[in-house]
Amino acid sequence: MTIEARIRELGNRHRSLDETIQQEMRRPSADPIHLREMKQRKLRLKEEINSLEARAC
Repeated sequence: MTIEARIRELGNRHRSLDETIQQEMRRPSADPIHLREMKQRKLRLKEEINSLEARAC
């Protein structure tokens, strides 16, 4: 898999996770621990994307 393809894949996962987080936050009984874990995963994805983008340049 090329770096560009990996960046696209991670970007798709990042957007999907963001949508899931937004949906969870709208729920009245949102689980704060689960939200924190999802936000941490989203941050790790963003960091990996940034790292790959820096390598691709």
